Amino acid sequence: MATQEKYPNRWVQLVLGIVCMATVANCQYGWTLFVAPIQDKYHWARTSIQLAFTIFIFFETWLVPVEGWLVDKFGPRPVIFGGAILVTIGWIMYCYANTLTLLYAASVITGMGAGAVYGTAVGNALKWFPDKRGLAAGATAAGFGGGAAITVIPVANMINSSGYEQTFLVFGILQGIIICICAIFMPRAKLPPGTKAIPRVVSSKKEFTPTQIMRQPIFWLIYLCFVGVASGGIMATASFGPVSRDYGISRIPVTLMGVTLPLLTMAMSIDNICNGATRPFCGWLSDRFGRENVMFIVFMGEGFSLLGLMAYGRTPIGFMLFAALTFAFWGEIFSLFPSMCADTFGVKNAAGNAGTLYTAKGTSSLLVPFAAGLSAGGNWDRVFILSACIAFTCSCLSFFVLKPWRRRFILGNNAEVEAAEAAGAAAA
Repeated sequence: MATQEKYPNRWVQLVLGIVCMATVANCQYGWTLFVAPIQDKYHWARTSIQLAFTIFIFFETWLVPVEGWLVDKFGPRPVIFGGAILVTIGWIMYCYANTLTLLYAASVITGMGAGAVYGTAVGNALKWFPDKRGLAAGATAAGFGGGAAITVIPVANMINSSGYEQTFLVFGILQGIIICICAIFMPRAKLPPGTKAIPRVVSSKKEFTPTQIMRQPIFWLIYLCFVGVASGGIMATASFGPVSRDYGISRIPVTLMGVTLPLLTMAMSIDNICNGATRPFCGWLSDRFGRENVMFIVFMGEGFSLLGLMAYGRTPIGFMLFAALTFAFWGEIFSLFPSMCADTFGVKNAAGNAGTLYTAKGTSSLLVPFAAGLSAGGNWDRVFILSACIAFTCSCLSFFVLKPWRRRFILGNNAEVEAAEAAGAAAA
């Protein structure tokens, strides 16, 4: 009697990926808490310190195609392990970084580790859930967007009580341990026969490799939209701490639901919750109503939120409200774009392809030092206006140009695959 083949529970795999993402989230979203203490201790220029953030984002994103290729070839477990070790080493180096050179070196290592964890978790989700691709990618990305909301208060408290050096050391070690434990239980994606793709979303039957997608013009339009929308969010993520201090409101006590915290700490907690919550929600919406339709609305929302922050951000309520909306309308790009990539170029090489597209985040990070220079003297209006205009442009591009082009591209490739299959069947 034949034994029935067992398949790993894909929902467990999704949860493990989310935990990994939540654990590594502080590498990006907690950074702004460390900028002022580092500046106070060493008196380095803010732009010099923020260059470390740019370096982190660059190495977090630009090596993800290689890490995604490793996942496609060897499975998620060894890549997750390697990422955990690198993140731990990087944060320990931050603890002892008494020169800008060492600070930048720590950013390189931390970025490599965070990228390995991020790229593996998202690529894995795309493979486990071809029938719920937007939701799964969004839920996984939510771990990265919302995970810092859980730890931002203890991180801020430890910085205040024990210093930023001790905080880097303790949280660096804890992060590495948790991610390594999750990696033990993360095998290759293996689905039961008959699991189908999303019926409402047009998906490619042709499988592209990372090098092949880079030869497709439509890939570069998707990439351009990703860069444009990400740039505003990346600048906001790195700069909300300095913005609130320049506006003179960062330490104003704010009480919400019986909890009183400095405005910046409270705002960051709310921002990260909003950032995480919209990722699975917008992914779910895009599974049902189409990727570009959702993009058009949320990209417009980001633009208006940035303008609202410019107009009303100098008041505590205005800052908290429009900062939260900026994070909410920005965070969903990390569910929409990976899902769109798998829809357009196939799921077989989903980790490598999504990783190649994810380098757009690294490209957008190059604007962080530019934002710091543009805001010289505390004038952040120019930064917000520029970011809003880019978001509005990408909103229109996604709906009026990308949507019809992508549909023609996928249907044309599917017709080729079906013709080849029919010819093969006739020859047999």
